Amino acid sequence: MASPARWNHVWVGSETGILKGVNLRRRQATNYVAASALRRDEAVCAMCWGDLSESEILVGCLDRSVKLFSTEKGKFTESWQCLGGEGSFCGLAVHDSSFITCVESGLLKVWRNASSENVEVQVGPGVCRMRQNSAQPQCVGTGGKENALKVWDLHHPEEPIFRAKNVRNDWLNLRVPVWECDLQFIPGSEKIVTCTGHHQVRLYDPSSPQRRPVLEATYGEYPLTALSLTPGADSVVVGSSHGDVALIDLRQGQLVKCLKGFAGSVRSIQCHPTLPLVASCGLDRFLRVHNIEDKRLIHKVYLKSRLNCLVLTSREKWEEEEEPEPAAQAEVKEEEDELWDGMERVVTKTVPKRNADPSSQESQQRKRPKKQKRSSAGP
Repeated sequence: MASPARWNHVWVGSETGILKGVNLRRRQATNYVAASALRRDEAVCAMCWGDLSESEILVGCLDRSVKLFSTEKGKFTESWQCLGGEGSFCGLAVHDSSFITCVESGLLKVWRNASSENVEVQVGPGVCRMRQNSAQPQCVGTGGKENALKVWDLHHPEEPIFRAKNVRNDWLNLRVPVWECDLQFIPGSEKIVTCTGHHQVRLYDPSSPQRRPVLEATYGEYPLTALSLTPGADSVVVGSSHGDVALIDLRQGQLVKCLKGFAGSVRSIQCHPTLPLVASCGLDRFLRVHNIEDKRLIHKVYLKSRLNCLVLTSREKWEEEEEPEPAAQAEVKEEEDELWDGMERVVTKTVPKRNADPSSQESQQRKRPKKQKRSSAGP
């Protein structure tokens, strides 16, 4: 029998080092780290699914450990210490039987089994995000502060297969600073969408001879911290450090709509692969699930801790799915039913409320002092 953790829809990592599983159908959250073991140096920095069946989750912590959580067993099963470089994890991915990590100092590493040598790549300092290309798992993209977008083929990691070029100088002929905060590969093409710390959304096309963005749009006035592609991949949901979340059209570079209800910096956003749903979390300690089509807030769950990252299940029709009842609970329920069925039924009769005795009412009225009438005539 599968663990109840298997039926959680969203998994969220907090700054206190807790992995939280949220069941949206029941509107309840479960912590999978003992409260006595909470430590700030185990804050969750990065997360990803460990397999295609979504039965495992890789969790990267601030102390540079990577833990494997089994949703089937409802507990952590393995842990590795991934040293090298400086800073926290800014990306985590899985490829074949190995996993990929990248830290802020720019050390990207492929951790293989004991029989194979690990691969190390220096992608440049100041990295903010590393993402994997789902269509080509051996390819990853990196970008950060004064570290332009690069695409790497881990089978040939000597040089990036694509290196973005900075945009032209501004109207004062000043250099535009580079600050790539998040990125994602667009399925079915070689295009890559990024968001920057200067509130820009950019679209790159490595298949074209142009290394500069083929499309650029601006949104808001604050740094854009996270993004996720919608199911149709024709638009992107972006979130800012001020709690602004919006849908940007990638065909025309225009603002489509804004999602409301946020009160703090957005740290992670993920759209469902097929349903018009987007999950987001951040420093205001809330997990939110919006409907992209009508902007409606469907779920809002308070999770007590500041939240850094999340992964959303790809299951469909979760509002209709029936969770199997554990065998132990079923046996207890049957025993209780037999016990109650064997007991004698006692019928209680309700006694109607009697009317008050008229004689007692008369006696009460006699006891009350009569008011003396004041005469209007003089003496």
